[in-house]
Amino acid sequence: MLLPLILASNSPRRKELLTQVGIRFEVVPSLYEEHNHPGIPPAQLVREQALGKALEVAHRYPERTVLGADTLVVLDQKILGKPGDAQEAHAMLTEIQGRWHEVYTGIALVYGKDSHAQKTHVQTSKVHLRALSPQEISDYIATQEPMDKAGAYAIQGYGALLVDAIEGCYTNVVGLSLPVVWDLLQPLGWRPFEAE
Repeated sequence: MLLPLILASNSPRRKELLTQVGIRFEVVPSLYEEHNHPGIPPAQLVREQALGKALEVAHRYPERTVLGADTLVVLDQKILGKPGDAQEAHAMLTEIQGRWHEVYTGIALVYGKDSHAQKTHVQTSKVHLRALSPQEISDYIATQEPMDKAGAYAIQGYGALLVDAIEGCYTNVVGLSLPVVWDLLQPLGWRPFEAE
């Protein structure tokens, strides 16, 4: 039997997604330092950061298969990170409400002795938030949910009430495109729906 996958992330959302579909994994948070350099296209940035995270862990566990991921929310080529406080969250939600924005997730798989084998993929989804009143935005921020989320919302939580349309992969918006992960894992011998 294959050893469990290593997830190079402590993201609760990514852990929930992998658990949801029965992929056996262990968590080893990456020590890779992220750099959101302005001027680098979002797709390139998430690919590089996902690979950087996976490689950092793979160097510590060279015989294991390591999954790294990085997600960015982008509005008009502007990266929307995690809000620093309620005021920043309010400004961010005010800016994206009633508009389409993109969610980019870079996924990297590093495997094999000495971590030489690598696969990467970037998945993009488009999300539309409905028009929101200032009171709705304030009420949502009061839940504290936006405070550790890129773009200041969580589609899998209360933020589901804000989103009225998606083009593309839903789990990508949560933080990890499960169909892409599966496509990357299957050639390595992983099989769907295996019982433990």
